[in-house]
Amino acid sequence: MTPTDFVAALERAALPDVFNPWRDHCAVHDLDDAAERRRENLRLVLEQALEGGVTTMWVARDLGYRGGRRTGVPLTDEVHLASAGALFRDVALTRATHGPVVAERTAAVVWRVLEQVRQPVVLWNVFPFHPHEAGDPMSNRCHTRAEREATWPLLEALIGMIRPERIVAIGRDASMALADLGVTSFSVRHPSYGGQSEFIAGMQDLYALTDEPPLFAASAGRA
Repeated sequence: MTPTDFVAALERAALPDVFNPWRDHCAVHDLDDAAERRRENLRLVLEQALEGGVTTMWVARDLGYRGGRRTGVPLTDEVHLASAGALFRDVALTRATHGPVVAERTAAVVWRVLEQVRQPVVLWNVFPFHPHEAGDPMSNRCHTRAEREATWPLLEALIGMIRPERIVAIGRDASMALADLGVTSFSVRHPSYGGQSEFIAGMQDLYALTDEPPLFAASAGRA
């Protein structure tokens, strides 16, 4: 499978009470061609990951409405979209929304660490889309087991394409979900809900880092 094939497979997926950023359009925030922009962002990142021989994936739970839902790049908000492009050999990633740039707290913490790691990783989620409460698309909820299992082929396809030597599970939910799929991972605390310090410490141990990573930018919003 190629990055183009993978993004096309993502685009075909549709589930109730789930926003698929590579297919769906938000009438409130999105530009007219937002889904196309997000598909291109992800395709570029994955192509650069393959060309650069990226060997590590960081996998969290699911998308939040302030981060990857808007950018098309998991664990990456609009504040850090340029940082993502720079990390992957200066590819040009573009915003898919209008209005002020929106920050997400989890993305800010993740990119604090990535700035110090200074090596590209493939960022993903065990459930690749944004699950929300019925009738409230700007809310967050945990995906269900049925939703996760319905999208297992996408995660398996991505792992098969990247062939990572190491997968880091961000949070207990991601760790357990990967274990259910028979995927071995290193687990670190999710940075949300008071877990920021433990997440950073876990990543510092994993990558043998010593200094507190500098913050890319001020953060806001849900983890």
